[in-house]
Formats: sequence, C-alpha cells, structure tokens
Amino acid sequence: MPSVHLNNVSFRYTSAADIVTDASFDLGQGWTGVVGANGMGKSTLLRLISGQLVPAVGKVNVDPKTPPTYCPQDIGGIDDGVRSLAAASDGVRRRIAGQLLLDAEQLDRWATLSPGERKRWQIGAALAAEPSILLLDEPTNHLDAEARDLLVKALSRFKGVGLVVSHDRTFLNDLTTRTIHVDHGRVELWNGNYETARTAWEMAANTHQAAFDKAKGEQRKLQRRVADQRRATETKRAQHKRRVRNAGFKDSDARSMEKKGRAQAGESSGARRLEVTQAAADRAAESLDTFEMRRAIGRSFFFDYEPARRQTLLTFQGDLTIAGRLLAPGLDLVLDRDDRVWLRGPNGAGKTTLLRRLAESHSLPPERVMYLPQELAPGEGEEMLADLHALTPDVRGQVLNLVAALGVDPDRLLHTDVPSPGEARKLAMAMGMGRSAWCLILDEPTNHLDLPSIERLEEAIAGYPGAVLLVTHDDEFAVATTTGAWAFEGGLVES
Repeated sequence: MPSVHLNNVSFRYTSAADIVTDASFDLGQGWTGVVGANGMGKSTLLRLISGQLVPAVGKVNVDPKTPPTYCPQDIGGIDDGVRSLAAASDGVRRRIAGQLLLDAEQLDRWATLSPGERKRWQIGAALAAEPSILLLDEPTNHLDAEARDLLVKALSRFKGVGLVVSHDRTFLNDLTTRTIHVDHGRVELWNGNYETARTAWEMAANTHQAAFDKAKGEQRKLQRRVADQRRATETKRAQHKRRVRNAGFKDSDARSMEKKGRAQAGESSGARRLEVTQAAADRAAESLDTFEMRRAIGRSFFFDYEPARRQTLLTFQGDLTIAGRLLAPGLDLVLDRDDRVWLRGPNGAGKTTLLRRLAESHSLPPERVMYLPQELAPGEGEEMLADLHALTPDVRGQVLNLVAALGVDPDRLLHTDVPSPGEARKLAMAMGMGRSAWCLILDEPTNHLDLPSIERLEEAIAGYPGAVLLVTHDDEFAVATTTGAWAFEGGLVES
C-alpha cells in the first residue's frame, strides 16, 4: 500500500526561521487537506514530500520510492502528459477525459483557454498517469462550481495517497478525510475534513488558552505575595534597626537580649518564606514560557477615500473577441462609480478577457484603477515590494495598515525579498486601496489565499467605497461583496 512518512522534518530557506519544524506524521490511502495561513509553509511541505526540497533535519519516506506526482499552483504549457490524455488511447484516459469534460480540440487553442480549462487538463493528465502519491497545490483556484464538482468526483476515484492544499471549504469538506494544519512551523495532523478538524483544533486552542490564563493568574498571585512578603520583611528589618539605635550602649539585660533574639529569628523566618515564595513565582514564570500564544494578524479597515469626480468609470461597446474568436457580440456595458458587479459565467466564456480589455482601455488616471489578474507575472511581487519602499511614509503606512488588515505581518513583508503568491496578491490589493483607487477590477481575488484571509478580504471589499467589478467562483464571497451581476449567457452578457 502506498504511504507517506515524515519523521522529525525541519526545513528553512537560507538563514530565515524554520518554515517547517519537527514535522512527523504517517499518511495512507485517501485524501488529506493541507491548510494554514499564506506563507506558513503549505507549498513547502508538498515540495518536501515530492522530493523537490531536502529537509535540513529529519527524513521523508514515500512508498513506493518513485517520486510523487506534483501539480503546482502555476499552470504550464502543453506537456507529454496532456498530449497523451488528449489522445485518449486507453480506457483510463478516456474515462478521465470524460469525467473532466476535456475535448482534445482544445489543445489547438491552448493559448486562449481559460486558466480553469488548463487546470482541468493539468489535473487530468496527473490522474491519467495513475500515480501512487498525488500532490495538488490549489487545484480549484480557477474552476467554476461545475468544474469543481467534476474534479471532486474524479479525485474521489483516486486510490493512492493524496494531499491537497486548498482554500476552498466546500472542496475540502467533500473530498478529504484528514487535515494537516500548518501554523508558524508547526505541522499537525487532525482526523476529519476541514470543518471537523477546525472544530477540533479550535477546541484545543481554547483549552490551551484557558490553561495559559490560569497559569498567568497563578503567577500574578505569587508575584503579589512576593511583594507583600518583601514589604513585611523590610518593615521588620527597619523596626529592628530602630530598636537597636534606641537601646542604651550597655543595655544587655535579659529582656533586651530576648527581644533581640526574637527579632532576628522573625527576620530570618520572613526571609525564608520570601525565598520559598520567590522560587514558586519563578517556577510559575518559567511555566508560562511553555505556552506558545500567538495573536491573529488582522485589523479593522479604514479607507481615507477620495470619491471619483465622474459618474461613469468604465465602458465597453462592441464585440468581445480573442485570437479571432467571437466570445460575445454587440456588448454595451457601463460601470458607474457606485456599481458593485459580479461578472458571472462558465470557464472559457470570456470573463477574464473582458476584465483585461476594460483594464487596458479606460481613460482614468492609472493610479485610480486597480486591476488584479488571476495570476501575477513572474517578478511582479518583487517589483511591488520595491514600489512599497518608494512610497512616501504616510501612504506607505496606510498601505501597510491594509496589508495587516488582510492578514500579512507588515514587518515580515518589509524584510522579505520574495513574497509568497498570497502575500503578493494582498499587497497588490492593499496598494490599490491604500492609494484610493476609484475602481477595483478583480479577477479571482481569492486565488492563493488561505481561509482566514478570504474572510478578511471579503470584509475589506464589502466596506470599500468605490466601484467593484469582480470575477469569482466563490458564491458566498460574491454575494457578500457585490450588489449586481453581469452574466455570460449563450454568448451574451446580461445585466
């Protein structure tokens, strides 16, 4: 039977803090979800298991010894696996192509396929190879609801060991039976799908917090007792000194000697009690060091916003085409400054193409429109970091406040050279909102984001006072952040 074993594995990049610390777990057949905040090491964990990275400490053992099949977040070009799947030369490949609704003719127009369509080909090719161990990094990033359901059904038939990094709650709950929670280097395996595992670790966290609060209360009580005993000892010592000063030089009768002895004995006894209490207080303080308490990053949102001076911000009239192919004829679309629109439609309908055209053809000042594509170009995260450092202190502070509100530690971001995909997307949105853009054009903004970050982003966009044009496959997110919709229906866009 295939299996994955990690034994006390630790890993770090260069001289940074450990990304994975002392991770140990055993996995057998079935699907395991991998969840955690962005930048915490989820993708790193998959790359350690795949053999792309080597642990600094500990061992990763996979059975069979052949390298696991790894599907990264990024979608590459047409490879041999995709071509083989398209040829559908055997029953397994034909079945997988049918399950994922893959048409070989799509390969002739690969460059114009939507990211969601290419993602299905990527995962289909991986399944067609019939690996013993399959690792998927954010497989639902670009999928609509229908494609996501197809993927769950196809993956459910997989008989090997599967690990999947995902922010899609529905997908995780439908597919997985175990959950790995990655948090600041800690890697913990929990039984159950995401909802079951989250309930368990939140209960454990509450118990941990209660124990910490109790220990902290005990430490404070002992500290007060130490202070009281120290004051009492100092008072007795001062009283003894006054009696000595007031006594006559030759006052050595029995009564005086008895009082002096009692005073010295009392002082010695008080000192011993103080020493015992101080030792107990020190032990209580040391016990607090065993509690690893972390505050969740995230702040309230505030937009120092300057409203748009014009009513209409974006327009599109005419046919929507790509590479000579007609996607939607005779469009007449207008986005006003108070509009909040959800652009809906299946993968390949033209949503991304329409957003890109709107982002490229507007006549607004460039800084007044924030366009977030599905995927940032290579090196764009590093360029945004350079732009961040170049901002004036007041604007940079406002952007960093938004970065923190979206769940990224500003200090960590300022001191990194290469932000993670999720950190880069949050920085891009913070740069736009922090500079009071009049319009947000967002193509799958939850891509690469962890679940807590999605909730914070949902809150940010819901409170944003400008126009919003949004493409997302997350229905809950769309309902919370928009008030109207443009829907691709049979080659038309209906509002």
